[in-house]
Parts: sequence; C-alpha cells; structure tokens
Amino acid sequence: MLRASPVLRRAIRSSLVPLRRYSLQGPAQNPRGQANPFIQDHFVSSAGIAINLFTRFVKFSLLGALGLGLTSWTIFEGTHLWVESVELASGSDEETRRWEWDRDAEKWTGGEQGGTDPALGFRARHLLRGSWIAENWGVGSTTFLDYGGAGSFNVVEARLDFARNYLDMTSKIAETKLASGKLRPQTNNDLLLRHGAILERIGTKEALFEARSKYERVWAGLPDKGTDAASLASKLGNLNFRLGNSNHAVSWWTRALGLLQQIESSATPTIPKSVPSSPSAQRTLTSTLVSLSAYYSTSGELKQARQLQETALALLRSVPSPPDIAATSPPQMLHFLHLLHRSSLISIHLAEVLYALRSPRQSSFDYLSRAAESSERVALALAGLPFSPPDTKGSGIAHTPAPDARVLPSFAKSRVMRKPATGLLRDARRTAAEAWNLMGILNEQGGEMERALACYERAVGWAGVTSDQDIPGEGTLETDWKLMWTNYSRTRDTVQKLEKR
Repeated sequence: MLRASPVLRRAIRSSLVPLRRYSLQGPAQNPRGQANPFIQDHFVSSAGIAINLFTRFVKFSLLGALGLGLTSWTIFEGTHLWVESVELASGSDEETRRWEWDRDAEKWTGGEQGGTDPALGFRARHLLRGSWIAENWGVGSTTFLDYGGAGSFNVVEARLDFARNYLDMTSKIAETKLASGKLRPQTNNDLLLRHGAILERIGTKEALFEARSKYERVWAGLPDKGTDAASLASKLGNLNFRLGNSNHAVSWWTRALGLLQQIESSATPTIPKSVPSSPSAQRTLTSTLVSLSAYYSTSGELKQARQLQETALALLRSVPSPPDIAATSPPQMLHFLHLLHRSSLISIHLAEVLYALRSPRQSSFDYLSRAAESSERVALALAGLPFSPPDTKGSGIAHTPAPDARVLPSFAKSRVMRKPATGLLRDARRTAAEAWNLMGILNEQGGEMERALACYERAVGWAGVTSDQDIPGEGTLETDWKLMWTNYSRTRDTVQKLEKR
C-alpha cells in the first residue's frame, strides 16, 4: 500500500475547504439570558456622556453665578465706598470754613470728618447712603409716583420718595441704638434734619406736617440756641407759613431774629441795626428778612411791609462788598452773591408794595430795575460770564440772558458749595425774569409798548428759552411761564399791528 509523503499530506489538508452548516433556527442565544455585551457598553457610554455634560453645565453655571454675584457685590460696595469717601467727604478747605459754607452744608451723620457715623452699623449706613444715591442720582426710568390717583395733587418725585423710605428705615435703626445709648444724639439730629429736608422738597401737606414734626424734635434737643438754632427757627417759620399758620410763622421768624441778635424774643420782629459777624448768620438773617417781607406783602399789612423792606435794604447795603467780586475766592464770591440776590428779592417786594400803595410808578420801576440788574449780575457771575458782552464793554449794554449756562467748575466740583451755587443760579434766573416781567407790565400800562415788549422778551429769555419758542426752561414754574409768555405774545402782536399802520 502506497503511502503519501508527509509533504503531500499537508498540501492535501490545506486545500480542503470545510463545509458550512446551515440551520433553520434563529441566532444563538446567550446561554445565561444576558444582553449583548456590545449593546450594553453602548448604553453605558451614552449615559456617561450625558452625565458628564450635565455636570459640566452645573459647574459652569455655578461658576458664572458666583462670578456675577461677586461682580455685582463689588460694584455695589464700590459705589457705597465712593459715596462714603468722596461724595460725603468733608471737602472743606480753610477758605470754605472761613465763610462757613461747611456749617450750612448737608450733614449725613459723619460730623467734621464727613461720611456716615460708624455707630449706625452696617445696614443703617448702607440705607443712609442709599438715600443719598436716590436723591442725587435718581432711581432709574421712574420719574414720578402718584399717590392719589389720576388728577390728584399728590404726585411725588420717585427719587425723593425712595430717599424718604431709606431714611425711614435708617431712623428706626437709629432710634433703637439711641435708646440703648449706643448712638450720640447729634447723629439722630442729623438724621431728623435730613429727613425733614426731604419731606420739605416732597411738598405734600402730609409731608410738610411730618417735616415740621422732625424739626420741632431737633429744636427741643438743641444743646444751645445759637446760629444753628436761628437757622432752624427760620425753617420752622417757613414751614408754618406754607401750612397756613401765619401767626406761628411770624413767631418763629421773630425768634430767629432774636437769636441772631442774642436778645430775648419780642412780640414783633426786630430788625438788627447791624449785620452779624458770622457769614452763616448773615445768610440766615437775609433769608429770614425775605420770608418776613413776603409775608407782610401778601397779608395786606402794606405799611408794615414797606417799613421792614426799606430797613432791610438799608441794612444789606451796609454790608461791605468787594470791589471786584470776580477776583475773590469762590466761597467769598458765593456769599456776597447770596446777599445780593436776597436784596433783589426784597426790592421786588418793595416795588409791588409801593405800587399797591399808589406811589409814583417810577419808584416801583426803579426798584424793579435794581432787582433785575442785581439778579442778572448774580446769574452771570455764577456762570463766569461778564455782565457786558466783550464787544460792548463799557457801553452799559447788559449781557444777553444765559438760561443754559452752568455754575463755574470751582462751585461744581465742591461738595459743600455745589448745591448752594446751583440753587442760587436757578433762583437768580427766576428773579431776573420776574423783575423784567413786572417792568413790562408797568411799561404796558403807561402805553410804552415797544419798551414793554423789550422787557417781556428779556423775561422770557431768562425764563429759559429764546423768544420764538413756547417752552419753559429748567426751574421755571409752569404758572410763571404761562403768564410771561402770554404777556410777551400779546405785546408782540400789538407792536406788529402798530408797525403795519
């Protein structure tokens, strides 16, 4: 029997192809009933990816929220730090203290160092700064709040309402600390004065009553009755006058004059024979005299009004004024401009009283001319503008009205003088407009229509706009504007008709 060689056998085996076996049964099942390992691994991988994505989302969301919170907190605390260390800083140099503008400045409980009192605590100090921020920087797009419904007169500026609410919460905390002896009384008095000032500006009857209550509490707790007490008495007189309590108003004004002269209060106001040496007392004196002048002028006591006004003007003229007010320091300039403006107000009152007493028309016109000139000088000096335009210097022609001018940077950058200077500029413009409007009325009554038109045109110019626009300027009351514009329009039409003839 032949045997194949080993090499041949290996070649034969390698050439043989194994036969495939086919079955009618389904795919082989896992003998233990378990899922396919490949499918299981696929689902496990997908779940892991989803969990990983969710974890990342939560992590980055938390990091974003934390970053946003830290940023917001930094901005919030940074704003309060700025207000505390910059806006509420004392900001008083030697010259400012010499003219006592620091004495008349707003007090936010920090004393001579400025800022807020640390004894109030973290929350109360933040609320107090929030009141300042709301009052000075506003509260967003909301401008007015109506507490009485449509057509009511209880419309309040939103910023003042927020400032009042913050002060309410601050005062509650301060009262608790004061009762426990952890707060000095002066801090509480500063809060009451700030609260009263905000309520005065709100101006509703309820707010005025509340403001008077705040001031009376301060008055009861004053340690001495000096210049600060005289200023507070004058404020109480003004509040009572606004509330219709004329007798109480005169009583408080009389008390203020007595304190400024350091004499016992009398039954009737006593005007001092000389002005006090203190600049702050001088400003309080002139403001009190203006209030008394306005009261007597509107109460029908014309002879008493005339006597007081003439005496007051003589007293103010006795105050030595610098030869060149533009060359003085800003605090000194602001002081004398304040006195000059108050004298222009009294001049307007006297002109109206003389007219009511049927004095010669020229006497009223003379006082109105002085008032207009003084008010214009105040407004132009505060804005750094010359009284006469450069091209007409020495001709006696006054500078055109400057309704859009702002106070000098030396005033705008001073925390102590910024508000007094801005308020004085606004008041000087209104006084100038009032004086020119009254001169226009006198000229119109005398049949001098062209001169009347010139006066009305200047009144409208100081009220805040050019003469071809029927728009009141900033700080001009709507009622005053309507009267001035009506006078101007009527006289302009009359002059145009006369020219066509």
